[in-house]
Amino acid sequence: MKLSNNKILITGGATGIGLGLTQRFIEENNTVIICGRRESVLNEVKAKFPSVITKVCDLSDEKDRVALYNWIAENHSDLNVLVNNAGIQKWISVDDNNFYESMKSEIATNIEAPLHLTSLFINLKSLTTVMNVTSGLAFSPFAKVPVYSATKAFFRSFTLSLRHLLKSKNIEVIEIIPPALNTDLGGVGLHDAHPSVSDFIISIFDQLEQGRNELTFGTSETRLNASAEDLRNHFNAMHSN
Repeated sequence: MKLSNNKILITGGATGIGLGLTQRFIEENNTVIICGRRESVLNEVKAKFPSVITKVCDLSDEKDRVALYNWIAENHSDLNVLVNNAGIQKWISVDDNNFYESMKSEIATNIEAPLHLTSLFINLKSLTTVMNVTSGLAFSPFAKVPVYSATKAFFRSFTLSLRHLLKSKNIEVIEIIPPALNTDLGGVGLHDAHPSVSDFIISIFDQLEQGRNELTFGTSETRLNASAEDLRNHFNAMHSN
């Protein structure tokens, strides 16, 4: 993937990893479009980075996803990079009263949305790259976020197949595999002890320059290359208390 002179859509590009990607891609001389549910948060990013283009969109809603694609096709038909970054994480147990409703929202945002968007955006003749943000939890789940972990395992599996399926269209598929980072994913303060997004972004772009298509950092590099036994041991260690 070339790192400059792209037009890029980053879903969930106003916070966390998405915001880190937004800032770095702008610094690399790209045109960046971000979408999210909260207009106020999008406006904050716009105030900090005036070149960014914003679009309010609830990706859990099928109609909003179609409307987003139609808006891009009409106004930004030269878009060549789709970054499926948006995701939600719920700390929940299967015996919680609201488990089913919570599960539906996670699946809609973490699975249905990126699969639907991918199927839409590959119709753009200009599209050259799809970047999917999965997780180290795709390899070894964390039981406090059971549905999130499962959605990321699903999304990684899909990404591997997608890379093969889009070869004939000359569309590159890149997987970004973050570990836990210091973001508000799952709730404010839950990940304060983890590495910074800025350090993660530096590493990710170093790997892009190297031409890698599976981008890792810290413990996610370890999990990507772990044996089945290593992953079982890791799971058991995480849940020993």
